[in-house]
Amino acid sequence: MGSLYQTNVSKSSTPNIIQDLKVIIHETTTILPPQETEKRSMFLSNIDQVLNFNVETVHFFVANPQFPPELVVEKLKMALSKALVPYDFLAGRLKLNPESQRFEFDCNGVGAQFVVGSSEFELGEIGDLVYPNPGFRQLVQKSYDEVDMQDRPLCILQLTSFKCGGFALGVATNHATFDGLSFKTFLENIASLAADKPLATVPCNDRHLLAARSPPQIKFDHPELLKIPTGIDLPNPTVFDCPEGQLDFKIFNLTSNDIAHLKKKAKDGPGSTNVKITGFNVVAAHVWRCKALSSGSDYDPERVSTVLYAVDIRSRLNLPLSLACNAVLSAYASARCKEIEEGPLLKLVEMVNEGTNRMTSEYAQSVIDWGQVNKGFPHGEFLISSWWRLGFADVAYPWGKPRYSCPVVYHRKDIILLFPDIVGASNNEVNVLVALPSKEMEKFEELFHKFMA
Repeated sequence: MGSLYQTNVSKSSTPNIIQDLKVIIHETTTILPPQETEKRSMFLSNIDQVLNFNVETVHFFVANPQFPPELVVEKLKMALSKALVPYDFLAGRLKLNPESQRFEFDCNGVGAQFVVGSSEFELGEIGDLVYPNPGFRQLVQKSYDEVDMQDRPLCILQLTSFKCGGFALGVATNHATFDGLSFKTFLENIASLAADKPLATVPCNDRHLLAARSPPQIKFDHPELLKIPTGIDLPNPTVFDCPEGQLDFKIFNLTSNDIAHLKKKAKDGPGSTNVKITGFNVVAAHVWRCKALSSGSDYDPERVSTVLYAVDIRSRLNLPLSLACNAVLSAYASARCKEIEEGPLLKLVEMVNEGTNRMTSEYAQSVIDWGQVNKGFPHGEFLISSWWRLGFADVAYPWGKPRYSCPVVYHRKDIILLFPDIVGASNNEVNVLVALPSKEMEKFEELFHKFMA
């Protein structure tokens, strides 16, 4: 049960990959909206406020003779330009309002960016696309860290062509712009505009729908949130708690049979018969158990482990599905290590399920109000970030659907990624990316297979 991509570079089973893709940048262009847009400041919710960092994704396409890369470049430039009217904030910049001390989008129309590059390799030569190749970082243009925040583009597209005619579309956006669902909608709109069609979905840009109540009403305890003491800056969310070079990383592949096995194991074990046993719930419970019991050098059965995972709150707050923003909050499950080790899988699944069910409309609004009163951010032992069913590879562009879509991975021991297998494989397969110090990784791997048995 549970196949494993061994991705510690010291292992002989490392996939054959090329880490230096030898990318040459040929052109960097500022893309402007085709018409003047209203100059305004856009309100950002308390959820958006703590997400001032870049999210980078790469979307790989095989060669299509009808759409050589140079034609795709022109169509994408046109599509992005048109998109900057309904998504006017993407042509703006992030700024800090000195009076409110809150981030806002300055919708000033100065533009997004488009980068054109090429690689010396063919797409088939760069190795397993599922493997989080460090070389993929060359396929996404970095935002300009050395440039003042108010001058950094919020959206950068990079098209990198390969010698075979295939290409990669790299997208870098500030996380304050989109969550996973609204980013997929943005990609669908880009695809539609590139095909000379109208928008697939007209975005709703009213982020006041996620404003705190006045006065704020914090009606629940929020152990999943950590307040920052006055006078201390909010930590940069991309900081590792140990240097990347000190982390091993591995991909644990769970097939549809593995997931069915975990579901059956939970269902047949002792505990409540009313628990919702979903693919995500059993995978999250299994990963939580392995992570909690592998953490640190000294096992403490009384230590409390807390796992965080995202819950979309659009339906809970009756928000439009087209809302372009971050409408996701961190649900949590907590238990002592002794319970996690000795309890049945179903109990852990139940706790994960309870975390999701806890996120009622009133609880979600209480979290938003908490953010109005306190300067802080989600806090737990680790976060499960699931890209498993976001469906980026389902987006139909004029030149076809992506062969694979994935985040550009920066390994952190406090984030475990779930992402889908390559197109054509079972939709139920999931890859679990884990980055840990060597000793913890050994323990995690041992537990991963032990609890799959």
